[in-house]
Amino acid sequence: MLSTDDRSGQPQADGQPVRRQLPSFLVIGVLSTLFYLGLFVAARRFTDPQAANLIALAVSAVANTAANRRFTFGITGSEGAVRHQLQGAVAFLIGLGLSAGVLALLDLAVPDASRAVEVTGLVVANGLATVVRFLLMKVWVFRGR
Repeated sequence: MLSTDDRSGQPQADGQPVRRQLPSFLVIGVLSTLFYLGLFVAARRFTDPQAANLIALAVSAVANTAANRRFTFGITGSEGAVRHQLQGAVAFLIGLGLSAGVLALLDLAVPDASRAVEVTGLVVANGLATVVRFLLMKVWVFRGR
């Protein structure tokens, strides 16, 4: 839950001010998105869009959660890492639902969509999933950080 820190007046959610965490989260998000899109394009060479999306999103989501755990929320060591990854899987499933939905809609609307159109649709879905991911990580996965 977002609140205001009495000393700084900055918004925060159960711990560190959001303002201090957003830059790290955004950098990790951009790098994760580029990694995800690269994996998607590579996997698309040998499989259909939905399978390529699942592969790329699963790999990049694990890396994203680990990076945010360390750099955005300042958690080091292995204690709680498995739990954090399992909780991060909820954000993964939301992102998977959004991206799979976009690909399904594209398949209906533009059955022979180019890779560029597929990637553009995935960027939009990933943007929406990023907002949800930050909120879930801040208030549930890494609460109090």
